[in-house]
Amino acid sequence: MNKTLQLGDVYDGRSGSAILPPEIIPFLASYNLIPQLLSQSIIELAIAPIICTQTEISHALEQFYQLWDLNSEEQIQNWCLRYGLTQEQLELFATRKLRVEKFKQQTWGHQLESYFLKYKRHFDKVIYSLIRTNSRGTANELFFRITEGEQSFSELACEYSQGTEADTNGIIGPVELGTITPNFAQLLCTSQVGIVQPPVPFGDSWIIIRVEKFISAQLDDFMRQRLLQENFEAWFQQQLSQLSPEEKAWMGINSKPAQPQEAKAA
Repeated sequence: MNKTLQLGDVYDGRSGSAILPPEIIPFLASYNLIPQLLSQSIIELAIAPIICTQTEISHALEQFYQLWDLNSEEQIQNWCLRYGLTQEQLELFATRKLRVEKFKQQTWGHQLESYFLKYKRHFDKVIYSLIRTNSRGTANELFFRITEGEQSFSELACEYSQGTEADTNGIIGPVELGTITPNFAQLLCTSQVGIVQPPVPFGDSWIIIRVEKFISAQLDDFMRQRLLQENFEAWFQQQLSQLSPEEKAWMGINSKPAQPQEAKAA
């Protein structure tokens, strides 16, 4: 990002001119509003080139008037006077959310399919049954009871499992594989659906699992919006990393490199 954001010189991305007088900065600082100012200025600079059609502007204004209960031209003008907005600024204000969405689509929309395919496994979901216990002997005994048909997985999970799954008959999910620790996700992915796996050590516990169902992620409208938002948030974090040290301090970003830690003895 070009060096355009300065605390005393926040720009209107469309006109390229400063929109805040320097004397207002102490006021914003006293209310801890500098972080919001910097964040919104970053976004404003990015969406400045985005153009809305007249139809889109009219629709956005109509929604805006409904939100603020502005039912006459006089009410609209009074509202603009109260907040010091020109008609052009009002249109920009009303269309801001739409312009952000357009920015996302124009910037990352063309690469969503490849991004989705690359990370699809992270979005796939799984439903599984789990029993965990601190005792290897107990785990082996429970596995034997299940495989021999003496008791059901759900009965034993309720009675013996030492996690929150005990309250759900041992059932966990659906949960995205990307939210599970890699080792455990790999264990689930290599398990056959419906087959109880022998006890394995995991952390401080012994666990028995049975995968109930895999749910393949789909690149539907919901997923597209989610991926656009994820890319937008990653982009925003990148913009924050390019702020000056002073601006990073306002944003609560530690600009100093982490100090190496001594290795701990095993």
